[in-house]
Amino acid sequence: MPGGRLTQQERQQIALGLADGLAYAEIARRLERPTSTVTREVMRNGGPAGYRAELAHRATEQRAQRRRQPAPRTAGAPSSEHGRDAEAVREYEEMFASVFIQSGLPKMTARVLACFFTTDAGSLTASELVQRLQISPASVSKAIAFLESQSLVRRERDDRRRERYVVDDDVWYQSMMSTARANAQFVQIARQGAGVLGPATPAGTRLENVARFMDFVSESIARAAEQAREILHTKPEAPSDSGEEAPEDSTA
Repeated sequence: MPGGRLTQQERQQIALGLADGLAYAEIARRLERPTSTVTREVMRNGGPAGYRAELAHRATEQRAQRRRQPAPRTAGAPSSEHGRDAEAVREYEEMFASVFIQSGLPKMTARVLACFFTTDAGSLTASELVQRLQISPASVSKAIAFLESQSLVRRERDDRRRERYVVDDDVWYQSMMSTARANAQFVQIARQGAGVLGPATPAGTRLENVARFMDFVSESIARAAEQAREILHTKPEAPSDSGEEAPEDSTA
């Protein structure tokens, strides 16, 4: 079985396999590579819809060059936290960001969000984001503004009165509820259009069907988010000291 880095020819085969609609496992089998290798390669380089062999190969060469020229660290700073493999963490952040990109997030916004989720504190300042991602303050500001508009991050002030941006266990609930509210507004507009165009007309019927569909989806999202939040925030009951139930009092 081949080892080491993927070659340019292998990347071209991956691109052809994706174009033919092959599963990662089948592409990996043809390359005699682990499925995880193909999965990481694709998700790190644009996902199944955006993967380009030449761009992927160039990006890999650039990453390899950066590794040969490590960034200077503050004196005494550890190479990684909790004994983690720093390079593995960076690669995972890239793959995680690519998943967000596939869901529709802009590239820089996806990188910022992935950075939050892979930070133990779950919070970062703008300057910390600039330093970690090596991007401009303007890029951070734009990404944060978008994430706040989607309720994916919130801001607070720390003990030093600095603004920090935070993700926590409640962030997905808030985001899902924001989506549900946006869907509800769409339902209202669609039903208004059905009335204007005439409920018995093809256009009016189409809008009413869309409204009914989105109404159902919106209610389902809100209900599921409430249930998930309740489960997530409910602490499991402590087990009793004895596994046996107390005997009932027979003297009544």
